[in-house]
Amino acid sequence: MQNTDIKLTISSSPHLRTSEGTSSIMLDVIIALIPALAVSMYIFGIQALIVTAVSVIFSVFFEWAYRKLLHKSKTIGDFSAIVTGILLAYCLPVSTPLWIIVVGDFFAIVIVKQLFGGIGQNFVNPALAARAFLFSYPVVMSTWVKPLSYTSFLDTNMTDAVTGATPLASLSNSVLPEGINLMQAFFGQIGGSMGEISAFALILGGIYLIIRRVITPRIPLAYLLTVAVLTFIFPRGNNNLIWMAWNLFSGGVMLGAIFMATDYATSPITPVGQIIYGIGCGLLTVFIRYFGSYPEGTSYAILLMNICVWLIDKATMPRRFGYTREMKQAEKAKLKSEKAAAKEANA
Repeated sequence: MQNTDIKLTISSSPHLRTSEGTSSIMLDVIIALIPALAVSMYIFGIQALIVTAVSVIFSVFFEWAYRKLLHKSKTIGDFSAIVTGILLAYCLPVSTPLWIIVVGDFFAIVIVKQLFGGIGQNFVNPALAARAFLFSYPVVMSTWVKPLSYTSFLDTNMTDAVTGATPLASLSNSVLPEGINLMQAFFGQIGGSMGEISAFALILGGIYLIIRRVITPRIPLAYLLTVAVLTFIFPRGNNNLIWMAWNLFSGGVMLGAIFMATDYATSPITPVGQIIYGIGCGLLTVFIRYFGSYPEGTSYAILLMNICVWLIDKATMPRRFGYTREMKQAEKAKLKSEKAAAKEANA
């Protein structure tokens, strides 16, 4: 009988390996965002590309500079700063001065992301938090360029751009927009933040992410269905279906549901929690639109739900197999006695 030595290598989990990593996931997100950029460039001209490029460049710069100054490992290779830069640009009017974009990049990368430990440690979405911060400049953040108003595609002079109202301004007054139809709204021929105008382009990007398994459809579907149901039931004196469609195709609902609410670090990890989270985002979005003084509710709805993620995860985390109520009570009693003993020792 042959004697063979069998050597076993024991290592900690995870034991499954995959070629997918942060950089590949972020690259997929960047690819999914390209259709929205293409539509924005068609509607607003070359300035849309300039705004996006500036936002990306300074997002990457601030992440590199922060980690360089604090002697931390380099993380710009994971492409997450690029995604944050693109998403922040998509949340802004195309006429936003470039220096304000730089301020927003600093807030998103340094204050919201890096000061909390970097990627995966932030508790709110950096791009949305920066957008909320930039409302310190209310005139800039509420000045919308009229679609296709540029005289030349290469025209970068936003000072003389023709401004116009967005569909949300009409919807906030319970009135359907005039002069444009739903097809124009769906494909992007409307005013608004440069990356949120085309529901069609954003849906294409969302389908790509779902096919690539970067995101699951739970959060986007729960979010959009909640907005659809509420606006259909409460049309504010308008045709139910038309009112519902305008609310879905206008503002940042599509961008928020597909690209913002699905952020790994700021969304629940359990399937049930993701559905609850999506429903919460939808409810808050409609409530802010209906009862708030600000016509859009997507950004603040997602930020508020980001803060509740820890509670949702705690409430929906499945019980460990074989973990009984008696074991839970025993653990609590043990923890309580250890705290009491530590308190007595310190006294």
